[in-house]
Amino acid sequence: MTFTSLIDHFVTVSSLAGEAARGEREGRWHESNLARRRELGIHTPMLDWKDCPEVERSPDKVSGTWVFRGTRVPVRALFENLEAGAKVDDFLAWFEGVIRAQVDAVLEHASASLTTTK
Repeated sequence: MTFTSLIDHFVTVSSLAGEAARGEREGRWHESNLARRRELGIHTPMLDWKDCPEVERSPDKVSGTWVFRGTRVPVRALFENLEAGAKVDDFLAWFEGVIRAQVDAVLEHASASLTTTK
């Protein structure tokens, strides 16, 4: 699997996870979403961010959400923006304080996690 196809796969997983979260919040999680995930061959791994040195989590920052180290920018913001069609350069311009090395490390971590979790 190429790096690009891994990112495409992760964006699809992220999109479906977002749909699931919205559905659960609004009380309308449907079995069809699970069927759609199975049909696409998507098994959503829970990424273990604690092994990625470029992110951190603290109850005092963004309610304990994983953020890019030294910032208040949630890691999920990267994947949500990529899903919406943004480029990494766009993300870096929009989210001050996040640097390319952090984004590269997060994408590499996600990629490695997806290739070892199947």
